[in-house]
Amino acid sequence: MGIRFVLLVNKQGQTRLAQYYAEHLTLDERRALEGEIVRKCLARTEQQCSFVEHRNYKIVYRRYASLFFLVGVDNDEVSYLVLFLNFIRHIIFYICYIDNCSI
Repeated sequence: MGIRFVLLVNKQGQTRLAQYYAEHLTLDERRALEGEIVRKCLARTEQQCSFVEHRNYKIVYRRYASLFFLVGVDNDEVSYLVLFLNFIRHIIFYICYIDNCSI
């Protein structure tokens, strides 16, 4: 089915952006899901892999500077995650390049 949600979270666990795709969750269910996923991902060490399974989702997260990018898909759609995170990595690299050039 593809990407189910995208979350941007800071190091303190505060959600900065939450976008859901084709999910019919109430606001309380979304908050509970975000809290569970964020706690699970932030508790992991850098030596652990970036793939986490939670409920019926597979989540890939990546930390860039002080933000965590979390993407949730169905368990059988891992290829979307890898493509999305590579896209994010290129965007962050470009932003850092522009930021350093403007100094």
